[in-house]
Amino acid sequence: MARRNFCEINPFFYELSVRKGIIIRHLKNASGKVKFAKNQQSQKLPVVVSSHSSGLIKRAPGIDLTLQLNKAVNIEIACKTINGLVIHPGETFSFWKRIGNTTKRKGYKDGRVFFGDKLTAGIGGGLCNLSNTIHLLVLHSPLTVTEFHSHSDALAPDGDKRIPFSSGTSVSYNYIDYRFRNDTDVDFQLLAWCENEKLYAELRSVEEMKTTYELLEEGHHFRKEGEKFYRVSKIYKLTKSRETGEILQKELVRDNHSEVLFDYSLIPQDQIKE
Repeated sequence: MARRNFCEINPFFYELSVRKGIIIRHLKNASGKVKFAKNQQSQKLPVVVSSHSSGLIKRAPGIDLTLQLNKAVNIEIACKTINGLVIHPGETFSFWKRIGNTTKRKGYKDGRVFFGDKLTAGIGGGLCNLSNTIHLLVLHSPLTVTEFHSHSDALAPDGDKRIPFSSGTSVSYNYIDYRFRNDTDVDFQLLAWCENEKLYAELRSVEEMKTTYELLEEGHHFRKEGEKFYRVSKIYKLTKSRETGEILQKELVRDNHSEVLFDYSLIPQDQIKE
């Protein structure tokens, strides 16, 4: 049995630990060692480097529709702080530096959040959907991920097609952040908006990349360990020459071992391996 930290057992000490993490992050941010992106503009850069869209609201048995609707509200509010942000060479994007604390005063509502390894309700919940979408954009670009935290990549059944990194990027104000840095010599721009119950996002630049990017998942299956099921796979980022299609680099971006948090009866039987 895995040993649990005392702060995971006692809510008071958990809250104390969170507040300590927030203070430490504020102090590090104030040190000036990281140059954060802050130039937000309405004019779009001309070239789409990568794009992604996903449904905001899941409607299915066992899913709390109120929390789903609230999640959509939360994501729409957060998108306004990000949409149009330009990341200049040498600058870092920080999810929480842009969004700030999620409070009722700003209009945020109760959505799904992780507490330990459990899903529960909390103000601003559901923003991991937005951070995960941004991560997908970045993985399909030459930008450098500098901070990434993961939670389960098996929150819901896959549907018709398995999409690597369809979920799994964890954020919690402000000490569990998602960050990437522009180590290139050109500007990039992040766009994110909501429309007709869908989240849309684009990563744009001033010029076309000489390389293309894609995700490759190998060895995907579900496995029972004790009384629980886990999704297991390895996910790679492939960097290819745009001109020739030659693979220039194959980088492991996640050694996936995610606890399944949906009904086990919905796991495809042909994907379960010993």
